[in-house]
Amino acid sequence: MAETKKIRVKLIRSINGRLKKHQACVRGLGLRRMHHSVEVIDTPENRGMIKKVSYMLECEDA
Repeated sequence: MAETKKIRVKLIRSINGRLKKHQACVRGLGLRRMHHSVEVIDTPENRGMIKKVSYMLECEDA
């Protein structure tokens, strides 16, 4: 069975005052608060959300 590739994402800027769509992307990635980090599966959908709010995130391969 092939292991799924993952990306570690960390929220480094606040979502307060951001566009609603950007806030939704951050929540969709599973991030809840500042400096919270999660591992998400590397899919085109997740890549798109990460790209849209890249100015608020810190990413690395997990």
